[in-house]
Amino acid sequence: MLTKINEYWMHKALELANRALKQGEVPVGALLVQRNKVISRGWNQAISNNDPTCHAEIIAIRKGGKILKNYRLPDDITLYVTLEPCVMCIGAILHSRITKLVYGAKDKKIGTSSLLMNMMTHFGINYKIKVYNGILATECSKLLTDFFYIRRKENKVKNCILIKKN
Repeated sequence: MLTKINEYWMHKALELANRALKQGEVPVGALLVQRNKVISRGWNQAISNNDPTCHAEIIAIRKGGKILKNYRLPDDITLYVTLEPCVMCIGAILHSRITKLVYGAKDKKIGTSSLLMNMMTHFGINYKIKVYNGILATECSKLLTDFFYIRRKENKVKNCILIKKN
């Protein structure tokens, strides 16, 4: 039952990631859910806002705090995100006291909940969050892989044009 619920919400997070993709952003989507109701949504907007803090998770958490009128979000709140959070986002997740984190694709470069460093279980952290990973991981990973493949291809073309002009 829990798997089906997590998959349902991760599909919704993937819709948000696709919104980011259409805007030329790294395709990551996030949503805060409380008792089976969406509290807030976010998708990456760092490029369009020229702001490195505009990650999907941060946007969803900021909106959630405003909607709930509280900087703490511990009352049975789950954050669904298509990519394993980075250091900045894990910090915001921990400070907001979110109850549960569910993510899709692992981030082998800067992921912080399982691969690079597990900040969730660091001895200095006095607040524990339930973490579920790998939910729709294939779909989440493919979206990101395709995005970066196209970006690398575009950059090669741009570099070739620059070399020819010089």
